[in-house]
Amino acid sequence: MSVIYLLISISIVVAILFCFAFIKAVKSGQYDDDYTPSVRMLFDDELKKKENNHNNTN
Repeated sequence: MSVIYLLISISIVVAILFCFAFIKAVKSGQYDDDYTPSVRMLFDDELKKKENNHNNTN
């Protein structure tokens, strides 16, 4: 029974460490999206054409 308590306590410590690592990665900008704005610029004209066609048909 003491092994279960040991494993549960170790798993809680590991989960807390992963949580702190995730929070640190988010705050440091690890998950910022640098790719989408550059691609959005390339397809911006196509989106405007679709909007104009949609507005002209109504």
